[in-house]
Amino acid sequence: MKPDLKSMTRKELEKLKTNVEKALVKLAEKEKKAARAAAEKAAASHGFSLAELTGDTAPKAVRKRKAGPKTASVPKYQNPANADQTWTGKGRQPDWFKAAIKSGTSPDAMEI
Repeated sequence: MKPDLKSMTRKELEKLKTNVEKALVKLAEKEKKAARAAAEKAAASHGFSLAELTGDTAPKAVRKRKAGPKTASVPKYQNPANADQTWTGKGRQPDWFKAAIKSGTSPDAMEI
């Protein structure tokens, strides 16, 4: 029943290849089902389910926690001329901070 590959055209060979690949996929699925059935039978004979032995349980949905509200950063610098003006040291420097540095005040002197 061997086909004569040398006498076949390219088109015929490609069709044969496609048919062989399909048959191999079907055979593999059939063998997997048979193996699974045999494994389930063996597990059942010992009083277990296959899922218990392999740990194949449906994964639990993992819920992502919502991020809580952001807390305000603690001020790090204070304007020596106006104690109500503070800066955390993050982001752009406020104008009062730039002016104080320009006038000769060191950042260390403005730390809270």
